[in-house]
Amino acid sequence: MSLLEVKHLRIEYPSRHGVMAAVEDLSFNIEKGEILGVVGESGAGKSTIGNAVIDLLSPPGRIASGDVYLDGEKISGLPPAAIRAVRGRRIGFIFQDPMTSLNPLFTVEYQMVETLLANTELSREQARQKAVSLLDAVGIPQPELRIKQYPHQFSGGMRQRVVIAIALSCDPELIIADEPTTALDVSIQDQILSLIRTLCKERNVGCMLVTHDMGVVSNVTDRVAVMYRGRLVEIGPTAKVLGSPEHAYTRSLISAVPRSDVKLVRFPLVSYIEDAREMVHLDLKTHWLGQRQDQRQYQGALLRVEHCNLRFVTKDSFFPSRREYLQATHDVSFEIFEGETFGLVGESGSGKSTIARAITGLYPPDSGKIWFEGIELTAIKSEQERRPLRRQMQMVFQNPYSSLNPRMRVEDIIAEPIRFHKLASSEAQIRGIVADLLDYVGLGRAAGVKFPHEFSGGQRQRISIARALATRPRLLICDEPTSALDVSVQAQILNLLKDLQDELKLTMLFISHDLPVIRQMCDRIGVMKKGTLVEVAPTEQLFTKAADPYSRSLISLMPEFKGMSREGLDISDVAAGQN
Repeated sequence: MSLLEVKHLRIEYPSRHGVMAAVEDLSFNIEKGEILGVVGESGAGKSTIGNAVIDLLSPPGRIASGDVYLDGEKISGLPPAAIRAVRGRRIGFIFQDPMTSLNPLFTVEYQMVETLLANTELSREQARQKAVSLLDAVGIPQPELRIKQYPHQFSGGMRQRVVIAIALSCDPELIIADEPTTALDVSIQDQILSLIRTLCKERNVGCMLVTHDMGVVSNVTDRVAVMYRGRLVEIGPTAKVLGSPEHAYTRSLISAVPRSDVKLVRFPLVSYIEDAREMVHLDLKTHWLGQRQDQRQYQGALLRVEHCNLRFVTKDSFFPSRREYLQATHDVSFEIFEGETFGLVGESGSGKSTIARAITGLYPPDSGKIWFEGIELTAIKSEQERRPLRRQMQMVFQNPYSSLNPRMRVEDIIAEPIRFHKLASSEAQIRGIVADLLDYVGLGRAAGVKFPHEFSGGQRQRISIARALATRPRLLICDEPTSALDVSVQAQILNLLKDLQDELKLTMLFISHDLPVIRQMCDRIGVMKKGTLVEVAPTEQLFTKAADPYSRSLISLMPEFKGMSREGLDISDVAAGQN
């Protein structure tokens, strides 16, 4: 008898336009102690399956037919009270977005302790002690102190670790992990996956691991299931499916995995996907987008960060001596030259995003200097003086869902910085610029009348890039721009950024925990550890002869993709074989 059995599952979403089948005729099983990986593009139905198993489908979603069994007991169709007894206690769920699964109004301690009290026989003090030990197990530093803080006081990766700790707190029989390592760096990712592997092997816990990281699938799972548009197209032992895939979509998906062993000029696209669009190539010599107000080549470093220190108050007090601080960055110095892509890597909470926000003026440094084109940004006090420089530095944020205003149409989102900086003389010119930008990032000008919720994650990230380009910046700061994207959309976005740099001579600060992506995108790389920059080196030198032990440790922990050979793979042949 399998731990989890899904038989002929069909999941529907009724609407006024008809019924959309998110998952069709799906059957699979998970044995005790087994890890099943579920992969596929965005919208393939991966997360929908996990939500259906524990009856958390968003309305009006429903299971139209099929059954779900847990250890021989049917759990699909149970009344609400009965399914609540299964959730948490028997099935632990690790959600993809930690910001929406943690309540911002309560401390981490309250949320963890209440979960344990509701599902176990522990006393409140025992529950608190277990919560602290769980935070320590998932790599949260100073767990006794951090447990008293609120979710917004944690970095994205640390929030994800809290969610994982909550999911594991009640010793479940089955763990459903929906992109559990999306926001995590390689060291914490390795720690979390080792924890899940240990649970599965030592306690006979089953796990359904939904992920877009093929390296994780290759190294962790026993079997892998490949989803495409709601259907299971291939399932089998991991080594067989990744080593000699039978379906054309699986072969195409594997081809798009970023290489960690060699640097390529462009990322191969998943050509099996029918609706993938390419960017429109404009003549940027004559087009508005290529006409910066200042076209001169700056001699020297375009951006220079000198001895930057920034700390946050963790415990406030009227008396300064009683305040407690977290040192986010310590004496950080580096420089970026015009036309260069400079990468920042390091553990979650190491200060990568803090540095990016300090550069853009969102976080004023406590000490140190930041120079842009020879102008000291940290010495500017007036917003009126800073505005022309702010226009030349734009940021693509990590989360495309929260960085776009859901109440604004896309055309207004992209037009807003043009209007704010008065870069166009009329509304007709603004509309033309917005239409060209949408074409340029591969969305098409018809997308302008839609709202953000009508787009996938990858499409929203393209909107964010179009908005960033609207001010014709010289420096583009990309903070984990592909962390939430599957490999197919990631390849499109990264190719787009490469093309933008080539055509617009952009300078980029590229922040990521994905080391294969960093190797493909960057000219030089800085490695952050606990707020300190421990090493700066050319990309190939860092990956082959890193000087700092921490850098070597990070690279050694990078998941190695153990799949089919991609040497000489002709993607057009893969596309031709889909019929």
